[in-house]
Amino acid sequence: MSNTILVTGPDLDPSATHLLTEHGYQAVHTPPYADSAVISDYMDRTGAVGIVSRMGRIDGSVLKRAPQLRVISKHGVGVDNIDLAAAAERSIPVLVATGANAISVAEHAIALMLAAVKRLIPLDSGLRSARWDKPGFAGRELAGATLGLVGMGAIAQATARMARGLGLNIAGYDPLAPASAFETQSTIRCNTLGDLLEQSTILSLHCPLNDQTRQILNAETIARMPTGSFVVNTARGGLMDEIALLNAIRSGHLAGAGLDTFAVEPPAADHPFFSEPNIVMTPHIGGVTRQANARVGIEAVKGILDFLEGKTLPAERIANRKLLDAAKAATEKVGD
Repeated sequence: MSNTILVTGPDLDPSATHLLTEHGYQAVHTPPYADSAVISDYMDRTGAVGIVSRMGRIDGSVLKRAPQLRVISKHGVGVDNIDLAAAAERSIPVLVATGANAISVAEHAIALMLAAVKRLIPLDSGLRSARWDKPGFAGRELAGATLGLVGMGAIAQATARMARGLGLNIAGYDPLAPASAFETQSTIRCNTLGDLLEQSTILSLHCPLNDQTRQILNAETIARMPTGSFVVNTARGGLMDEIALLNAIRSGHLAGAGLDTFAVEPPAADHPFFSEPNIVMTPHIGGVTRQANARVGIEAVKGILDFLEGKTLPAERIANRKLLDAAKAATEKVGD
């Protein structure tokens, strides 16, 4: 069996690399945002038995050329760049590092919210252009406003805790989350997305990207938000209809947005967001802190090592567990 683990993208935190080395494995890295063909070539050359997925798509074409591959571990929690069904067909579990970057991403969501609502970027730009924009300026307080959370996982709960300290009221929508996810910060549980939209001064997206959530924020849903509200997205760009968001900001229905992620990454140089001063943008780095990288890297590597050593993994860490169960049942049925 190969002793290579392929990492799709930048170096892991040294602590994660050391953990691999301690267990007799070596990490080989693809270039950042490598396409499927490049990743497939690396799999051919290295015979890697595990993948730490950071950047680039791992689809069926990659898996077909990797018969030796046994496990994929996401460097984070978003698995929309991995074909979960194709992995399940080959009995390959896809693992996630649940909660490891929650604090860092939550902090970034709060930072984007503050920057957008307080108009920090335009004000800074004005000063640098020799303008003194104080006359006629009217800012906004956040205290007493409502932060609406779409999704109530670890990142959303951490965001709620931080926002509560700013005096915000918290509401959330997640039909799959347990009651405990809402109780810790006295979060109002909304039964429908519409209920959440209608009361959210700031809407923050924290759900996974899948067929049910793709463009969950669109012209129709944005129209249900209060006039002058804001959107924050530190999850996945595909959760939004980007043109609908831009039109809502330009029309004045939305006052602005803070975005750490885009439908296509990196965005094109002529992306229309770049010409909109009421949108604050960062290059999908919400979870990229030294502390989070260490925790996520260790969790991602540990998941691979535990699986290869035959240890039982927590069900919640296997993103495609239902697909794996279905594939196994189908195989057993054929065998009968």
